[in-house]
Amino acid sequence: MALSRRSLLASAAGLAVPAATATPHGVSLAAWSFSGSFRQGKWKLIEMPGILRNKLGIEALEHVNQFFENPMFTYLQKLKKAFADEGVRSTILMVDGEGNTAGYEKAERVQAAVNHRKWIDIAHYLGCNSVRCNVYGGGEDWKQDKDLVSRAAETLHMMLDYAKGSGLDIIVENHGRASSDPEILVALVKKVNHRKFGLLCDLGNWNKGDDRYAAVRKTLGHAKGLSVKGTWGAGLDPEFDAEKLVRTALEGGYQGWWGLEVTPRRAQGQALSADQQFALEVQTVLEAKAIVDRVVLKKS
Repeated sequence: MALSRRSLLASAAGLAVPAATATPHGVSLAAWSFSGSFRQGKWKLIEMPGILRNKLGIEALEHVNQFFENPMFTYLQKLKKAFADEGVRSTILMVDGEGNTAGYEKAERVQAAVNHRKWIDIAHYLGCNSVRCNVYGGGEDWKQDKDLVSRAAETLHMMLDYAKGSGLDIIVENHGRASSDPEILVALVKKVNHRKFGLLCDLGNWNKGDDRYAAVRKTLGHAKGLSVKGTWGAGLDPEFDAEKLVRTALEGGYQGWWGLEVTPRRAQGQALSADQQFALEVQTVLEAKAIVDRVVLKKS
């Protein structure tokens, strides 16, 4: 039943999905980069394709489930048309707040898998290639939680079974605590052992004290997506050097969408209007894009 419902969703609007980039590399935007101005009411998701085209020169968006106003079918139809009209592709749908995939209780994990189903359907309808979920739950000291990987793998298999036939990958991001432990991530990929499962390698999202460059190298071979993070310019942090992280991923053989997930740095307590916040976000994204353009795409 689930697959037939997705098939109906995919065909109902009759709108073509923009073609994938013709080169091994492309630049996408993680919508979270504009989370500050979104929370201030500056824009709505249906406006984002125009922002990508007219302000950023970017051809693909990574969605955040928190930014969907009303995920009913009539809304999704309008959203899909807005993306098609601008020639902007939807790549990843990032899902937060839908339960603990590695929780101790089986019922909790089943509920988390069920909670993700609607987002798998929506991602398929919008033409995404992946749904990003989180590995949360379990003990505070995840290194002592010997069953965490097995519990998470069981939940992920539920999601993969549901997504079967959709063409979607189910991917896990290094997103804090156990999920930002490269040893856990590699073990999880091996345990799940499914061609449609992999990682979203966030270049910067590693646990405090970890060597970011070593963690990227260890997990990159399993990456089906990548988030660009780091510092640059006057505020450069040698341990969080965006250009060095990008080069590390490129030299490691990554090909695909380089998802810009960067938020502005500003002085603590500095208050900005929605317009000021939005302008700063545009500037920050363009600065990060310039790094990828130069290092990956070899643009002058």
